[in-house]
Amino acid sequence: MPIIKVDMFSGRPEEVKRDLARKLTDTYIDVVGGPASGVTILFNEMEKTNWAVSGELVSDRAAAKAKE
Repeated sequence: MPIIKVDMFSGRPEEVKRDLARKLTDTYIDVVGGPASGVTILFNEMEKTNWAVSGELVSDRAAAKAKE
């Protein structure tokens, strides 16, 4: 039973996650095989204040970019 974990920022519409789950499942089955019923997708959504890249919070980077 494969589990595919997706870490992403919160706020995306449910339809986007639904479409992503469908496409990830289809791709897994195309590449590895097996039944779609065995594929589990876990979405881990987090706020930009809880994510940092290169030592800088993504929320700070977004705020700085908005000021440009």
